[in-house]
This record gives sequence, structure tokens and C-alpha cells, in this order.
Amino acid sequence: MTRTHCPYCALQCAMHVEPTGDGGYRTRPAPFPTNRGGLCRKGWTAGALLSSPDRLTTPLLRTDRGAELRPVSWDTALDHVAARLRDLRASRGADSVAVFGGGGLTNEKSYLLGKFARVALGTSQIDYNGRFCMSSAAAAGLRAFGIDRGLPFPVTDLAEADVILLAGANVAETMPPLMGHLSGARLIVVDPRRSATAEYALANDGLHLAPRPGTDLALALGLLHAAHAEGLLATGYLAERTSGFTEAWRHAAAWWPERTERVTGVAAADIRAAARMLGRAGNAYVLTGRGAEQHAKGTDTVSAWINLALALGLPGRPGSGYGCLTGQGNGQGGREHGQKADQLPGYRRIDDPAARAHVAGVWGVPAETLPGPGRSAYELLDALGTPDGPAALLLFGSNPVVSAPDAGRVRNRLSALDLLVVADFFLSETAELADVVLPVTQWAEEDGTMTNLEGRVLRRRRAADPPTGVRSDLDVLHGLAVRLGRPADQFPADPERVLAELGAASAGGAADYSGVTPHRLDSDEALHWPCPADRPATPRLFLDRFGHPDGRARFVAVEHRDSAETADADYPLLGTTGRVLAQYQSGAQTRRVPELAAAEPAAYVEVHPDTAARSGLADGDWALVSSRRGSTRARVRCRADARLDTVFLPFHFADDQSANLFTNPALDPVSRMPEFKVCAVRLTAADPEPPDRNTRQRPREGRQS
Repeated sequence: MTRTHCPYCALQCAMHVEPTGDGGYRTRPAPFPTNRGGLCRKGWTAGALLSSPDRLTTPLLRTDRGAELRPVSWDTALDHVAARLRDLRASRGADSVAVFGGGGLTNEKSYLLGKFARVALGTSQIDYNGRFCMSSAAAAGLRAFGIDRGLPFPVTDLAEADVILLAGANVAETMPPLMGHLSGARLIVVDPRRSATAEYALANDGLHLAPRPGTDLALALGLLHAAHAEGLLATGYLAERTSGFTEAWRHAAAWWPERTERVTGVAAADIRAAARMLGRAGNAYVLTGRGAEQHAKGTDTVSAWINLALALGLPGRPGSGYGCLTGQGNGQGGREHGQKADQLPGYRRIDDPAARAHVAGVWGVPAETLPGPGRSAYELLDALGTPDGPAALLLFGSNPVVSAPDAGRVRNRLSALDLLVVADFFLSETAELADVVLPVTQWAEEDGTMTNLEGRVLRRRRAADPPTGVRSDLDVLHGLAVRLGRPADQFPADPERVLAELGAASAGGAADYSGVTPHRLDSDEALHWPCPADRPATPRLFLDRFGHPDGRARFVAVEHRDSAETADADYPLLGTTGRVLAQYQSGAQTRRVPELAAAEPAAYVEVHPDTAARSGLADGDWALVSSRRGSTRARVRCRADARLDTVFLPFHFADDQSANLFTNPALDPVSRMPEFKVCAVRLTAADPEPPDRNTRQRPREGRQS
């Protein structure tokens, strides 16, 4: 029996993994502050992934267009990839090759992947699926506080709260063990849906504010206006610890509750009641999630919620605060150490000369050889196979055919590549398109570290032997780097060696891991970054000062604007997407767990009965949800408490049931986050019989421009 952490969300619940005697594994909860001895349904069934019959155990290669993937040796696969990469770089330059990572990779993999892209390949074209997760909150946090850490306090601090406002976070389904930390507080849930979290709030003397999708920013401005009118602002805190309130208030002053009601649909009386609940609480928190972030104005929306928290004097005050609920398992650590297009290890900016010099010194390369910033995630995917874009993509830990917006277009771009290499443990929908598929280890078959939503670095321990023929991502990067002419010791495959190098590269940065060592990880110490080698870790940020040079938090003046796409006569409804309890992310893992697949086997569209009836539909019918980009097939699920103007779909399903076939890739100008949460759609009847979904090893089309 081995103690490790869950493979799914950023709560990173502790669990024990033990063999069952029949070749399988089971999981059970272990004591830990975040989950306090509990697990959600996904955690309880995570052991099934380790013995899944769909497991990849040998490299697969497609040598000719239209051919099927066939098993080959590791040397054959890696030699083929390295040769193709050398040819492309020689003929078209370093940026002809791109890398796409994932928020579920360990810190060690994230770090070495960023180093591999910039040193072994010399490419600027690297980003990761975490850009779709928390980039807007990261950008807003940096603007306001000078530091981006999802929760700048331990999650256990939430138990002290009297009131918690959750903006766009359905934690009862996405992070069920977190609800135990919220049970002592009255909740204000901001969500267009009557989610499980909203139901809990209403049943426990809380509030549910259901704004029209795309109007969260206006609601935050209206709440700030109401708090000001009620005399609830922390005037002493504003004067001593912040700057920029006057300009931010100039915008909020125009959003009196009645005007806010007309735009958002939230009653003015409820806006005032929520402001009083939050402003009069002894201890209060404002927490944001994907619902606030995944918009073409997501950064400004999160800034509006931060402005509200600052105006009430919450951030940096013991027992109160602002935080963002990171989604993916290593969404925090994954962006800190080099997977993002604009960052180097330690949360350093890639265009900062001092940062480049420091990291280049650790890597043993001249600073001038490091590339500059590249394209963000969707922009990178959208450029694949175009005359000016990358001709090859190496993809680790992501399934963008399902998870990216306007997924049909993304599939076409992947199909236009000269070379697609996917490292995965299942033949995901993206891996089906690949020229080379490399079978890699799963969560319980590897050692490494993860960083959870509170900035705490955790040890992931190997609890099971990988199947014969499977290698770690670190081994893959090492093998490719050597074949590309790099010294073998420049890309170590041992996770402890990589962690030590990561510590050196991050030393002195905002996310300093130089003090994160195996010895300290095995102790009882909680290693919240920054964790320098010569000082204790930092469980609570901002108690004395914020991260800006003057030590003050900054208000950011923001104004509401319409979503990139609004409803009209052709597409009269608003479509929004989200997560459900029994599935996770693109579903590449959870759809292969029998218990979870049985609990939520197919896509559904949640809709008001009257809205369904106007489209000639009833509960249980199959429907098409269509936008200007594509259509998704889903079974109708009527709810009388749904908004009349809105339909909701989970995004975990594939093929014609992929919700991202209709989502809008319009990007936030700061974070480059796509607008997953709102677009114009229409609802029509679909054929009752689904089309053939036998898409495995589908022949790929030729290169397109």
C-alpha cells in the first residue's frame, strides 16, 4: 500500500493505492488537510485506470498518409521522430516545430518540457492546456497583487469564514471534498445555473445569483456599488494597503443595482442582500472559478471580483481573502516552470533579460539562444499546418480535439501537420490522429511533485509498476534530446535530479522552489511556495505586503462589455459549458472507468421545459445544439429552474457529442483565454439513432493551408 495523491483536480486529495490481488488496484482516502480523509467518486474509482484494457503499451507509428497506426519498437519510434524534427528544423527553422503540454503533468515534466522546447528544439512555439483553465485569474492576480498563486492561503483557512462568495465555481461537483471546508459559512453562489453548489447555498441560508451568461462583470460592478452605498467599504484598508480605488470606483459608480438588474437579470434586492452579507461578515472570502474566467473579457471579470474583495478589505487579512480555485491537478505548478509561451521557471517572464540570464546559466546555454515568447494555446493550435505556422507538434498530457474551443477547426489543423506526436497512456481522440503515439506512465506509476490549488508542493509516489514497454515522459524527452544532439546529462530522466535543477532554475523567482527537497517533502512541513532554500515556506501570502514594489494591491478599472457573440434571430439562445461530478476534463480517463461511464454515459443539454417545447423537444429527446461553428448532439434534460434563454452542456464527451464543437474561440486580449462560457446557439431536434462513432485510427487528410 502506497500513499500518494489523486490524479484529477487541483485539490490533490491524499489517497492510498493498493493492489487487489487480481492484477488491479483500489484507492481509499488518506488523511490530509485538503480532503480530510474524504474522496469524491472519481477519486474512489481512480485505481481502475491502472488496469484499463485500453492501456497503450507499445509505440505506434503511421508511416504513410492513410495508413493505420502499427506497433513498433521504442528505438524505431524515437529515431523516426528525431529524424523528422531535424529535417523540419533544417528546412523551415526552429519554430516549425511546436510543443503542447498539460496541466496534469508533474512539476518535473512541466519543467523539462519547457527546457526541451527552448534548448533541444530552440522553438518559441510552446504552450499548454492550462491556458484554457486559469489564465484569466492568473493575469488578474498579477495585476492586482503582483503574484499569482491560486489560493494565497491554506484551504483550511476557509473553515473560519462566515460568508463565502463563489463566482463561477460549482465545487459541489468539481471538488466535492472542498465542501467540507465551506460548511460553516453562508454561501453566495454566482452561476447562471441552479448548480449543486447553488442548491446547497439555498438550503443553508445562502443566496444564488443567476446572471445572464456573459454579464458576471456587470454583476461584480453592481455589488461594489451596493457595498459602497451601504457604507461597507474598508476605508482604512483602502488608504493603507491599496492604490487605484478612485478610478475603479468611477466605473462602478454607474452600476446601481437597478441598472445591474436590467443587464444581468439578477434582482436589485438580491444584489443589495449579497453586498450586505459579504460586507457585514466578520470573516469573508471571494473565490472565483472557470465561470468567471472563460470569457473574452475574463481577465477584467476576475479583476472586478478582486476589486470587490479589495474594497471590503479582504485580501491579506487573517480569516478573509480572495482566491481562485485552480482546476487541473497541477494547473498551478504547470504554468510556473516553463510550459506557458511567455514564462520561464520560477514564474519568470521570458522577455526579462535578468530572468533569461539566470535560467540560461542553470541550463548551461547562452541567454541569447533562448527564444522569445510564442503563440498562446489556441493561437498555436490554430496556426498548425499553415504556411507561417508549425509543421510538427509534440503533444504531452492533453486532448485538444475534445478540450479546445471550435474543436472541429482544431481537428482540421492537427490533420494538416507534417508530423503529430502524442505521448499518452490511452488512445485519446487526439492520439487517433497522430503519426506517432508514445505510451507513457500514469499517475500512480511515477514519482514526482505536484502543486495544488493552495500553492502547496506535494510528493507523488510510485504505487504500481508500469506495464512492460511503457516509459515515463522524462525518459521520452531524454531520448529525443540525445537523438537531437544534446548531452545526455542535460535532460535527466530521474525526477529527483530534475527537481533539484528546477529548484536552481526557480531560485529567486516569484515561485521559488529552491527549498523543495525530498527530505522536506517527506517531513510534516507544508511546503507552500515561495519556498526558498534558506527560509521557511509561505503558507499565507500578503499578510504584511502585496507583491508589487510598493507593497500595495492595485485596483484595476474595468467596465462591462458584451460577450464576443450575443443571441440573435438565427441563434436565439446562449450556450454555456461546464463540468459534472462523474467526469473530468476531456473524459479521456473517466470515460474509461466503468462506474463513471455508467453514471454519466453521454452528453446532455440542460434546458428549461418551455424552451425545449418551443423547439419541438421534450425531456429525453436527442437534440442538436448548433452555433456558427458546429453542432453538438445531446440528450435533452429539462429543468424547471433553468434560465429560459440559456442551455448548458458538459464538455467531457467526444465525437459528435463534443460541446466544444460549438464554443467560441474569441480570446481575452490579456490572458488569451477563449470564450468557452457563452456563445449564441439554437436548439433543434436530432435523429434518434446516433451515427457510427467508430473513429479509431481514422486516416488523416493531407496537409492543408
